Amino acid sequence: MDRTVAVAHYPEGAGHATRMLGVAQALENAGTNVVLAGGGPGSRFIECNGYEVFRAAPVDYIGDYQQGSLARVVTRSLPYSGKRVFDIARWLRREDPAALVTDDMFGAMAASLTGTPLYIVTHNAASYYDAAVEQAFTWLLNRYQLGAAESFLYPAVWPPDRGDPPGVTHVPPIALDPAGCDGPNRDIGVLVVPSVYSTHFEVLVETLRTEGHAVTHVGDADWEAVPSLLPWIRSADVVVCSGYSTVMEAAVAGTPCIVYPFTDEQHGVSRVLERRGVEGFQVEHSIAHVARAVRHPPEEPDHDNGTERVAEHVLDDLS
Repeated sequence: MDRTVAVAHYPEGAGHATRMLGVAQALENAGTNVVLAGGGPGSRFIECNGYEVFRAAPVDYIGDYQQGSLARVVTRSLPYSGKRVFDIARWLRREDPAALVTDDMFGAMAASLTGTPLYIVTHNAASYYDAAVEQAFTWLLNRYQLGAAESFLYPAVWPPDRGDPPGVTHVPPIALDPAGCDGPNRDIGVLVVPSVYSTHFEVLVETLRTEGHAVTHVGDADWEAVPSLLPWIRSADVVVCSGYSTVMEAAVAGTPCIVYPFTDEQHGVSRVLERRGVEGFQVEHSIAHVARAVRHPPEEPDHDNGTERVAEHVLDDLS
């Protein structure tokens, strides 16, 4: 097949890159050529899987706002946002794909500028946030994405919920599951997966080890980067995480998951998990409570991987 589909990931954290790479591989498996764009820390995971990735200018709104100030957003994130839109638009004109599939709002803007058919794949919703400025920005962003995109595909571990943006198309959670990716050759025990914004996870790991648990800490000094975390999550007895990408991977892997949130978005996702009573997940807000939950983890979750559903939706639409 001569058709090429562009896939771009948002540059904050690695989770955006891994889940969009999962979508890209599903498109490839369906016989479609794929080109990738991203930037930020996640792009090294794409390169670790043997792909080239166009690195557009990175932004970090969460880091600048939640760990800095509004002034930092104005002086750092906003100027880089314009540069990122310009970079991705230039890339789209060069590649001339049949469509762009992305979780990146700046990629969406670049698609509008270049007339590229757009498919949004993200779970972001205004209902996750407490701060009025974040709620308003995300509401406007969702409105824009719904208007600009051919489809807004919403990967969720919960059924349709009142907090979801109206008009989205639910798909199962998505996770990177590359063929031939070997799993661990040792006991994983408790797999601890901090997000880029998590804090005090070293104390959590030490607490769990003191209680006699075997613990594997993703990202510590002994950890080596792997093409996909999913085989490790499948091998774990329980996973402790903060970010929604790992929540989706635990759902696909069928591994009980303790969610220990830090950012506003993570707390918002946690509220939905608790409100809907999603099986396989338990939310805790302190190291002591996480340790207690590890001793008595929830039931195993059971979800399909939504990457093929996303690829089928996009390709059927293009056909």
